[in-house]
Amino acid sequence: IINNYVEGTPGGVRDKASPSGLHFRDSKRKVDYVLAYHYRRRLARHEPGTASPEPRHGSASMALVSNGGTGKGRAEPQQQQQYHGQRALREWPGLPGLEVVELSPLDALEEERRLQREEYEHNLLEAGLEIEKDPENKSQGLSFVRIHAPWQVLSREAELLKIKMPTKKMYEITEEKGILKTLNEIWCKLTEPLQPQVPQQENTKMKTLSYPFSREKIYLYNIKDKDTFFDNATRSRIVREILKRTSTKARNSMGIGTLIANNVYDAAYPLHDGEYEGQNDDMNERKLLYQEWARYGVFYKFQPIDLIRKYFGEKIGLYFAWLGLYTEFLIPSSVVGIIVFLYGCITIESDIPSKEMCDQRNAFTMCPLCDKFCDYWNLSSACATAQASHLFDNPATVFFSIFMALWATMFLEQWKRLQMRLSYFWDLTGLEEEEEHPRPEYENKLLQKKLKNKNITTENSNENEKEKLTWTDRMPGYAANFGLILFMIMLTFSAVFGVIVYRITTAAALSFSTNETTRANVRVTVAATAVIINLVVVLILDEIYGAVAKWLTEIEIPKTEKTFEERLILKAFLLKFVNSYASIFYVAFFKGRFVGRPGRYVYVFEGYRMEECAPGGCLMELCIQLSIIMLGKQLIQNNLFEIGIPKLKKLFRKLKDERTVLKEMDTNQSKDPQQWDLDYILEPFTGLTPEYMEMIIQFGFVTLFVASFPLAPVFALLNNIIEVRLDAKKFVTELRRPDTVREKDIGIWYNILSVIGKLSVIINAFVIAVTSDFIPRLMYQYAYSQNGTMHGFINHTLSYFNVSQLKAGTQPENSLFAQEVSFCRFKDYREPPWSPHQYEFSKQYWAVLSARLAFVILFQNLVMFLSVLVDWMIPDIPKDISEQIKKEKTVLVDFFLKEEHEKLKLIETFIARDKQKRRSGTKSKRTRAASFSQCHRSPKGSFTSFSSQHTVV
Repeated sequence: IINNYVEGTPGGVRDKASPSGLHFRDSKRKVDYVLAYHYRRRLARHEPGTASPEPRHGSASMALVSNGGTGKGRAEPQQQQQYHGQRALREWPGLPGLEVVELSPLDALEEERRLQREEYEHNLLEAGLEIEKDPENKSQGLSFVRIHAPWQVLSREAELLKIKMPTKKMYEITEEKGILKTLNEIWCKLTEPLQPQVPQQENTKMKTLSYPFSREKIYLYNIKDKDTFFDNATRSRIVREILKRTSTKARNSMGIGTLIANNVYDAAYPLHDGEYEGQNDDMNERKLLYQEWARYGVFYKFQPIDLIRKYFGEKIGLYFAWLGLYTEFLIPSSVVGIIVFLYGCITIESDIPSKEMCDQRNAFTMCPLCDKFCDYWNLSSACATAQASHLFDNPATVFFSIFMALWATMFLEQWKRLQMRLSYFWDLTGLEEEEEHPRPEYENKLLQKKLKNKNITTENSNENEKEKLTWTDRMPGYAANFGLILFMIMLTFSAVFGVIVYRITTAAALSFSTNETTRANVRVTVAATAVIINLVVVLILDEIYGAVAKWLTEIEIPKTEKTFEERLILKAFLLKFVNSYASIFYVAFFKGRFVGRPGRYVYVFEGYRMEECAPGGCLMELCIQLSIIMLGKQLIQNNLFEIGIPKLKKLFRKLKDERTVLKEMDTNQSKDPQQWDLDYILEPFTGLTPEYMEMIIQFGFVTLFVASFPLAPVFALLNNIIEVRLDAKKFVTELRRPDTVREKDIGIWYNILSVIGKLSVIINAFVIAVTSDFIPRLMYQYAYSQNGTMHGFINHTLSYFNVSQLKAGTQPENSLFAQEVSFCRFKDYREPPWSPHQYEFSKQYWAVLSARLAFVILFQNLVMFLSVLVDWMIPDIPKDISEQIKKEKTVLVDFFLKEEHEKLKLIETFIARDKQKRRSGTKSKRTRAASFSQCHRSPKGSFTSFSSQHTVV
């Protein structure tokens, strides 16, 4: 390794940068990775009358180029380099007029960071990487370290990481035959206009055989050009692995993650492939993705999943493949949901209970809705509520609940099949779990523990090296997690209770109003304002819970990033699930259950009655609550926040850097910003957890309470059509290029989806049985109706109450009711006043309750059985893929045997020629042949080549 320090003059160092912004200044070596940092130079003071000394450290006025062809051509000795990395204050000890000055704390910190950077970059050079640095010719500013990985490093690391690379062998993919092939061809022709215009493989019937890279078997691979054999994503992934494991100061700082955490570097990122829009005609993968995927104008097209995977890596590719399949599956559920809703609209005129409720001849005089200030009222005044309830509370809803439970099962099964298909075509089959590097926080905690133990005792030093954090070290974190999560859940319940209190008190306050219109619309006003308040609370708590979940996971000190991500997902999902659905659960299962009865109402705060459901039932209110929260979260949180927050952060970062630049203009700096400058301004990629989380919460809205809101899949579909392009645009234009990560599945998210799918069966069973009037209607029609119809159902569900038994002070004041009231009605199954057991639950109540519980058990077992049946009928691995995987293994063995056989024949040919030349007695020719072949016979009769790194045959 040759490290060339180019001593630059003001104009000499900053020669022209590469035109594309993706290469070193020689326009040959690719920039595979970039490190960015802010520096602050400090010049030494000098005595008056002496010449000004040179700057304190060389990096301020020189560019560092490694393995280049300019500048000094000899290597700096190891001792000299170590000395160069350690010196801090005495740069040129013999220079006249130079003072040794005490550094301020800020300067000392900056000096320490500079030394750490020098040491780290020196270690990167020793690892084989090549580096190019900007000159630090300003008093302070932003500087970049550009990294290039040469072929030797790429091949070595690809072998260590077992990266599968294409070989010379191609084999034919077995096609489906018969009717499936015909249907597939028809489908391809129909969807041709929907396909994105991206480069496709020339022969889709052939697949290149891939094998983990090995330098010994390099002859197997299809290497046309060493510069392009490893694509940009693979190159940056290899460099990232080296950056992660390169340490400084004897394990004090393990990898780039620790250095960024300690503000030694600001950022580390691979470069995008160029600009995504512009005047130049050069097409790159980023521009292609923008044109065919990341624009709202191409919302109707399929996603170019293979190109997404190639550019962003398998983990992000799987996310968009999953999102695409989920969006496609929402189409049939939306169609069925619209049909169910239309069925409710069509049958509203023929619904007998609604007719009875709206018929003014049925003079059902209802008990007052509040004490003292509320009057008696006619049930016919709630006609509109009853008709609206029928839109969602009808027999078709039960069918839709069963359909959606099976839909969720089929979606998960189809995803497993698609995931397996992608794993095969993306060469992820047999992918082993890579050993992850510890997180910087874990390393710091472990170092603190080692230092503490070292202070206590110096014995057993070998054991200290293998030390790790135990559960006792993490106990404070676990205790804080348990306590805070419990507190956050209680906070959510408190917020729900607060909204309940708001509804109760506001309803009571509006009932005192002298305005007739205000009193008539109390229920609507209270419900609408309460839902909006609830939505605002949910959105605020969602943001708080996201930050709290991250902090709680950090104090647990997980060892690896994967463990950290899984624990963060579980905490964030638990908190956000409770936050999003708590108010919906209350309306579905608790509202109106603890009201009491006339004469014995349940009160809160000694004066306010518990709220009741509307005359048509709580299902309509549940539908409103669900729709407002779902749509509000999608519009405000998922879309406005996703668009607005990254743009504001980008603007803030740009303004901050511009202020720094304006303080000291660099006249030598190139006016055109390079790609690393443009990418630095972008928002850093923080993971896929927020993207998955919003979709999983939406999946819950679509499946958990779908019995109350059949149009939920429609709104989810409309949101997702926008969401796909919004996420695509964010990844292509707003975010720095993420590091490619190889994953063969979506991890813990699949388990969460599976749990939601099973939970949805139970919840929908209870919604139909408890919240809706489906069971009471069935019971009345087949057990209590005299003629087997629904005539008389409303009268059957209303109980009588003797108004003379109302508590003193609760009777309506100045009643304006037309006739004198002796008995009022209320919705419940209770014995009448003339019964010996007055106001106790009637036999009908217990019969209906039994039927409700029986329905829950029957519905749950039936749907679970059908789900298991669907799961069993649809194999997890498609048959053609299973056969192809077996075929690939056979082809691989045959390919190896053939290549080894050809190599053996070649060696035998060289041996035969060598023997023939020996017989001829020509010494020079014999020597030349021997030096060319350099082979000898092994003891077992095989031949070993010393001139290559091929395996022994």
